[in-house]
Parts: sequence; C-alpha cells; structure tokens
Amino acid sequence: MKIITNDDIKGLNYSELLKPLEELKNCRICPRNCKADRFSGKLGYCKADASFRISSIFAHQGEEPVISGDKGICNIFFTNCNLQCIYCQNHQISCNSLDYSAHLISLEETLKQIIAILSSGINHVGFVSPSHFIPQVKVIINALRQLGLNPVFVYNSNGYDTVESIKGLEDYIDIYLPDFKYSDENLGKKYSDVKDYPDTALSAIKEMLRQKGTGLPLNDHDYAMKGIIIRHLVLPGHPGNSIGVLRTIAAELSNELHISLMAQYYPTYQVNQHEFLGRTLTSREYDKVVSELEYLGFENGWVQELSSHESYRPDFDSEKPFNL
Repeated sequence: MKIITNDDIKGLNYSELLKPLEELKNCRICPRNCKADRFSGKLGYCKADASFRISSIFAHQGEEPVISGDKGICNIFFTNCNLQCIYCQNHQISCNSLDYSAHLISLEETLKQIIAILSSGINHVGFVSPSHFIPQVKVIINALRQLGLNPVFVYNSNGYDTVESIKGLEDYIDIYLPDFKYSDENLGKKYSDVKDYPDTALSAIKEMLRQKGTGLPLNDHDYAMKGIIIRHLVLPGHPGNSIGVLRTIAAELSNELHISLMAQYYPTYQVNQHEFLGRTLTSREYDKVVSELEYLGFENGWVQELSSHESYRPDFDSEKPFNL
C-alpha cells in the first residue's frame, strides 16, 4: 500500500471534496424524501445533519467470508437510520431519538482512521447504514482516491434506497450488500415504520443488479471484488415473510444471486416481551426457510448455524463492538 502521511491528508482540497454535501440542503437521498435542509436545525426523518456522524471505524470480521476473509473489512458505522426497526441489533447507534453529538468526526480524522486500518493489509472498506449519508460516502471515497488509494468499496444498506441514489453510486461502489427485509408490507409498517418497503427495496436492488450482474468474482485470496450479496434476516414467527422474500428474488431478480440467509436474530431489550420477536428462531422455522431456498434453486451464498445469535451481539460502547 502507498504510504500516506498526515501532510498528504492535510493537503487535500477540502472545499472541492465537500461539494457532494450540497445535496443535503434539500435532502431527497433516501425514499423518505424529506426535503430537509440538513445544514439547518430543521432535520428530516433520520434526524441526521450534514456532518460526519460515525459511531465506529474498525476492522470487522463478522461479514460474509468473501468480504471479511481472514483479515476483516474496514467498516464505517454511521449513526441514525432511515428505518426504525424495533428489533435492531444496532439500536445503540440507530435510534433517531438519541443524541449522537459525541460521534461528530472530521473528514480528516475519518481518513486517518481508515488509512491506518488499510495499512494493516485490509483492502475492503464498508459503509454500514449509509442510505441517509450517501453524500458523505462519496466524499470519503473521492478523498481516498485522491490520495492514490482504491480499495474495494462495499455499500451495506438496509435496502431502503432510491433508484436515483443507487444510480449515483455506480462509479463509487464495487459491492452492494443490501438487506431485503420484508415481502409483507404490513410487517414493514409494524416493525420498521415504513409503508412501502418491498417495492422500494426491490427497485433499488434491480438497479444494483443492472450495475453488477449476478456474478461475484473473487481475487487470488478469495475476496470478492465486485457484485451483489443480498442479506435476509429470518424473524421468529414469520417464516412466511422470509419465503416471500426468496420467491420475490427468484421471480423478479435471479436465483443465481448470492444470498446470505441469516439466523442470528436475538431479542434486544426493546422487544424481549414481544409476542413474536421476544425469542430466537426455532430450528423448524429456519429449516423451513432454508428448504425454500433450496427448492427455488439458489445455489450461491451462505446460511448460518442456528446458534449464531449467541455471537452477533454488538456493544457500540466498546472500542471493538463485535466480539468475534
């Protein structure tokens, strides 16, 4: 890797780099279409302003094997979210009613932390929950490229993105890692405060597919270099929703896509008394969804052990939130 000095970082043309943030004066970058001026005190649904609000930047080894490999990925976890899932495992940093002023970070410091991780031999940079911070994502990528760095960039979103925003990322993102949470629109309303999730997510992923195709080419070290991986978290009590998601992907996208079918759900304190969400998955529920995955002809991707819920429990008050 090219050696980058602090003087190199300080010497960037920041006024030019920050121009993508102008979109946030009339914010329509996610499907909420708030039209909020995020440079003012009148914020939109996500309650995020025009600054860089980043909870954590660290080498994460909990992603799919072709993303994390044996070294990990440099993941950038943004605060706030354009969904408000009542069961979110990242609730410490995604709840829009919390004050994230302590997570304000400069672009210069952001770059320093990313570069320090890349210097360890990691060559993937992931943006986690980026749908409401797309201009900041572009700024970070442009800055790294101006410094002569071109790692593999991964867009790890909840799937609630606009087609227009995804089109605008075509020259920036190498790998899309979207969720496809719901085929049942009512569950989206009930659990994530969103009325149009299935159609919106499907349209966004169709655009990702147009850009990247169904393949997931690997380098000599078995790291993915470009493509799409669709994630789906199976929720307890709702295997029918998961089956609907898989059928939608097979019918509307392709059964050649890579699917990451996750069993890692666990009830956070907000839902530990919920009639459905207050428990982990049963083997019968997960096996039913896995059987449908196989029946539909999906041969690429990953399934998890049912015990995975014991491992994926982040603590964002810790320097390394995931103990993996």
